[in-house]
Amino acid sequence: MKVTKLISTCDIKDCPTIYATDRGTLLVQGETPTDHGLQIPAHETLVEIPVELIQKAIRDNLI
Repeated sequence: MKVTKLISTCDIKDCPTIYATDRGTLLVQGETPTDHGLQIPAHETLVEIPVELIQKAIRDNLI
């Protein structure tokens, strides 16, 4: 899989980030919340990112 960084909240590796793949999908890097109370299948996960990150990606025509 080829991954391209689209947008981030900072320039270091541990910030919320959105990546595009050559599969036509997005990868999202963010915090893993534990207090959500949801039943998530073992093969899936949740990440939490700021709404501002999505807004900036849309505003910049990245997604």
